Amino acid sequence: MWEHKEKVAGGFTARYGVDRLVYYELHGSAEAAIECEKQLKKWNRAWKIRLIEKQNPRWRDLYNDVSV
Repeated sequence: MWEHKEKVAGGFTARYGVDRLVYYELHGSAEAAIECEKQLKKWNRAWKIRLIEKQNPRWRDLYNDVSV
């Protein structure tokens, strides 16, 4: 997350200026997180927006709320 926030990471996040964390989920394993991410990528944009706004209606940056 730090790399994206500080614009160190390349790819999609650098190209489109993505630097806010507006949604996250906790999982018991990396495999479970990857499987969830694969499923979310299949969703249409409206479904993803509803998911975000259910937990974070103001689209607040949650970066400082996450403890690693």
